[in-house]
Amino acid sequence: MRLFLAFLAGGLFGGGLLISGMTDTRKVQGWLDVFGAWDPTLAFVMGGAIIPMAVAWRFTRRGAPLVGGSFPAPPEPVFDRRLIVGSLLFGAGWGLAGLCPGPSIASLSYGGIGGLVFFLAMLAGMAVAPAVGRALGGTRA
Repeated sequence: MRLFLAFLAGGLFGGGLLISGMTDTRKVQGWLDVFGAWDPTLAFVMGGAIIPMAVAWRFTRRGAPLVGGSFPAPPEPVFDRRLIVGSLLFGAGWGLAGLCPGPSIASLSYGGIGGLVFFLAMLAGMAVAPAVGRALGGTRA
């Protein structure tokens, strides 16, 4: 049952990314171009994700997941170099390529060398991230 629900949730997430335009790099870059040809439509996508997630997050504090296990403990609020550098790299990659991890995976389904190159570069970045984090003085892996 857990595997089926994970498959269903992943399919819903990927379909939502496709329908909302989050896999269209021009639409994402238009959202980020606040001083040029700004496209505000992704604000509705963000609101459509944040509002139900805020409600769902409220319910997670009241028990156990429906399909077993337990919810992870909230992370410690840490504002360090790793967070700052990671946020800058994420934002730069999102702005330059118009993709972030979820949409990059969803965009693999309809081809294109640019999406594949981004995805492979993202995997390479994930592979070296622990070493970079240690070099920045972080204690987490």
